[in-house]
Amino acid sequence: MDRWREMELFVQIAEQGSLTRAAEAVGLSNAAASRHLSTLEQRVAARLVERNTRRLYLTEVGEAFYQRCKSILADMQDAESMANATAVNPTGDLRITASVSFAMRHIAPILPAFTQRYPQVNVHLVTSNRYYDLIENGIDLAIRTREGEADSTLTIRRLAETRRVLAASPRYLDQYGTPQAVQDLARHRLLLYTYANRYDELRFTRRGPGAAMDSPPSAVAAITVKGLLESNEGQVLVAAALDGLGILVQPKYIIYDEIVAGRLVPVLDDWDLPRLSINLAYPNRQYLPAKTRCFIDFLVGHFDAMEFGRKWST
Repeated sequence: MDRWREMELFVQIAEQGSLTRAAEAVGLSNAAASRHLSTLEQRVAARLVERNTRRLYLTEVGEAFYQRCKSILADMQDAESMANATAVNPTGDLRITASVSFAMRHIAPILPAFTQRYPQVNVHLVTSNRYYDLIENGIDLAIRTREGEADSTLTIRRLAETRRVLAASPRYLDQYGTPQAVQDLARHRLLLYTYANRYDELRFTRRGPGAAMDSPPSAVAAITVKGLLESNEGQVLVAAALDGLGILVQPKYIIYDEIVAGRLVPVLDDWDLPRLSINLAYPNRQYLPAKTRCFIDFLVGHFDAMEFGRKWST
């Protein structure tokens, strides 16, 4: 029996005035309860309980020990109740990091509903197009978009997959024409994101009609490119493309709405660039804090309802 259970047994003995009733309260036999009481008295090197043929009562030391044990157990119950209440009603500061584009388009719009549901969670949103060290910077949750994720010190959960596509405004295509082959890109104005993996080399694959994504490509192509505009911020490139400056290369999760509205038009859409995984990353912990778990569930639920995984991967 651990010390907490010994304390529980002793408190029951003091309050029930009976070893038999105390044993029943903690689910022990009389013999086991008597043995554990003796072990407790040996460890504290003091007689805690006196017995006679008619009743059981505490010694002076036992009475003082009972008061302390009762207080300690009450504090433990309060701590467990507080933890349980926090799990049901999350509280505290939640630090999230994501790229500027993801934060603007997919976190900021859901924050009103999230904070209404969990008003005691204070969201701190740190935007950056570089990845923070989560532990060093006290980050609870990061949303990362990359071709691969190999950080074994973190828990990684895939949120969605997204294509990277080339797109331009109708005005640009009217003025400069629409590329019909990968090699045509060398004659076009390109808007390139410099934090992409090998942003100055576009590697394409193409599969036959109806072919599965895991099937071998029927054609491959690669071209070295130079941007008319190069930036480490996707929103700059989107604004430039909408103004007709050139053809951008961006993940579909950033420009999906512009494509649906016709403000941007995909080009060479039968070719595929390396796809990106949108991942949730958080520190490895035995128990995920309720504030983090609730936000993850909220975000995943939103993505499922909006069918982003389907929309961005086709």
